[in-house]
Amino acid sequence: MNQNQVFVPRMTVDPSVRHLRVAIIGGGPGGLATAIALSKIPNVSATIYEQATLLREVGAGISIGANTWNVLELLGVADTLTSGHPTWTILNMNGRSGEELDRRERPKDGITRPPIRTQRTALQKALLAHVKSGMIQLSKRLTRMVDKNHEGVELYFEDGTIVEADLVVGADGIRSVVRDTAWPNYEIKFTGTTIWRALLPWDAVKDLDPRFEITGWWHTPTTHVYFSPVGEGLWEIASRAWQDPVTNSASKKSWGVPVENAYVESYFTEYLSEIREALARVPPGGWREFAAFAGPELAQLTAWDNKVVLVGDSSHALSGAFGSGAGFAMEDGWILAQALAYSKNDTSTALPLFDAIRLPYYSRMYAHLATEADKRAAKLKALGDPTFDERVRNKIITDGGKDMSWIYQNDIGAVWKEQVDRLE
Repeated sequence: MNQNQVFVPRMTVDPSVRHLRVAIIGGGPGGLATAIALSKIPNVSATIYEQATLLREVGAGISIGANTWNVLELLGVADTLTSGHPTWTILNMNGRSGEELDRRERPKDGITRPPIRTQRTALQKALLAHVKSGMIQLSKRLTRMVDKNHEGVELYFEDGTIVEADLVVGADGIRSVVRDTAWPNYEIKFTGTTIWRALLPWDAVKDLDPRFEITGWWHTPTTHVYFSPVGEGLWEIASRAWQDPVTNSASKKSWGVPVENAYVESYFTEYLSEIREALARVPPGGWREFAAFAGPELAQLTAWDNKVVLVGDSSHALSGAFGSGAGFAMEDGWILAQALAYSKNDTSTALPLFDAIRLPYYSRMYAHLATEADKRAAKLKALGDPTFDERVRNKIITDGGKDMSWIYQNDIGAVWKEQVDRLE
């Protein structure tokens, strides 16, 4: 990415530029990236309000592909993220027989930064290194917001703090308080997918199967187990199963609930003995449960007369379907900052510009998921009474399918430049 081709605001004081008070709710990748991008914009005072008492990532690994590297470059963070496991090869395997169903070799030509699987904490650490001192306030759980019309938005926190802002950025995830306040009729539901994640030393499992050192999915018809090194001698397991939403929704939380080892292992008894042994080697207390929630497409990502905007999972409740949610959230934050700078902090111009760029992108994702679901259902129906192995093969998306470069090769800097060229 040639940053000289991207509109980058200069940090000069222009008396015609409105001073903007921005409250960013949530200190995940989207919130941190938004703060970094806004810190480069003149006349903007941004603060992150994070509900946790200690800023730490919950989870295991995270994928960093070309689209995410592109936005990290624009944020000035890319060189700070130095640990991770290159994922040039991706496997899809039959979890019961061990048959290789698909092997994807990613092209290396012209690639300056390799696709990697790294720890979520590594990405967070890299982002935090570029957040200005004093921009983050912890133990700030948002409870409600009040639209004060031309005076802005009043935010009320659990500890009694009241804050006024000209712009509120909802970077508070799929269970967003910002979204649920500004879009009170929006509803997310448990999809039936539950994910159990763990990190353990690679040395603890490397004797089991050499293929476990290659990033890949091991499938049965209704479950899968994902293995990948994540750098620094650590290895990730993300095991996934379906649970009936009718009987399980009430007990489900979206993020990081401790669960017993035997409970997790009970869902994967059909797998190869080496896979079952790998799950058994997770130390007691090492598993965390994550439930997948999803909601309908929003007609707008902005609300309250352009005083509220959503970034990341709060804006597109797709339950992590594309495995690039952090990248999407960081793209959102960077685009928001460019739109504000271009509009001289006039939110009535900047937020519709943000919507014009990001809303069609997420709409395309919703449409893609619906199309793929229909294809799988039709294929399964055509099989009649499919065997176990046929049902497994039906799950796999291979390179022969639809081109997904619009997501995984997305160049957000070029997207912004194209938008500016159209405007000018």
